[in-house]
Amino acid sequence: MSGTIDAGGITLAYEETGSGEPVVLVMGAGSPGRVWRPYQVPALAAAGFRVITFDNRGVGGSSECPEGFTLADLTDDLAAVIEQVAGGAAHVVGTSLGARMAQRLAMTRPELVDRLALLATRGRADAALTTFAHAQIAVQQQGLALPPEVSVAMGVLANLSPASLRDEVAAEDWLAMLSMAPPTPSAGVRRQFEAALTHFPDGVSELGWITAPTLVLAFADDRLSPPHLGIEVAEAIPRAHYEVLPETGHFGYLERPEEVNDLLVRFLTDHSPDRPRRGRREAAGATRP
Repeated sequence: MSGTIDAGGITLAYEETGSGEPVVLVMGAGSPGRVWRPYQVPALAAAGFRVITFDNRGVGGSSECPEGFTLADLTDDLAAVIEQVAGGAAHVVGTSLGARMAQRLAMTRPELVDRLALLATRGRADAALTTFAHAQIAVQQQGLALPPEVSVAMGVLANLSPASLRDEVAAEDWLAMLSMAPPTPSAGVRRQFEAALTHFPDGVSELGWITAPTLVLAFADDRLSPPHLGIEVAEAIPRAHYEVLPETGHFGYLERPEEVNDLLVRFLTDHSPDRPRRGRREAAGATRP
């Protein structure tokens, strides 16, 4: 089932699959909600959840908003999806920008979040991200059109793990997929990246206000949201634990989807009161908490 909602004059396109407790999946910058379709949607629906995906403003079937927007605006959109589509509180799973939207929602609208899963997240900028952000924004503001080969190379190096690139067949597939993206991003996508790279209205310490049980899933080879920044987020949230998935980059949920899905399903279905507050997994086969 698919449709649209009005969120304060902004159109948001959504899809839902399955039945049961609602889980809202929140995508990162530059990608529509359909990126969740191949792996996470069927796994969560098979586990008995009603899975809701949507396009953040700026991409897909949602309003482009070329004039720009903030993380707070995106968080308000997420709240509208939960209220109007889920019909109340929901589990929320976000990656990258979507994770930061989810963690901000859990601070500002805690009544809407049952359980919170944060993939490839961070609570602050660092020198590497700041430099990367300024470079991206400078290219966009100057109207430069990078050669497609440059855009694809940057995307591969920024988002994939060395393990994925060592596999020649997988690397060719990734290169082909990333080459399908427009070399010059739309105005809405540019605004999403600006919001993702420059807006950190809440410090890490503010995350202590989050009361929802939380899983922070970091990807060991993530260059855009390195694991130590995700661990900072988990350590700031009272009811959080974290996992570090090896041989994964920023696109870890696509590189090793079975393991990511297994962790998500276990977390969303485990309501035992004595679950350890924090765990860590750094190598394949390590014991889960």
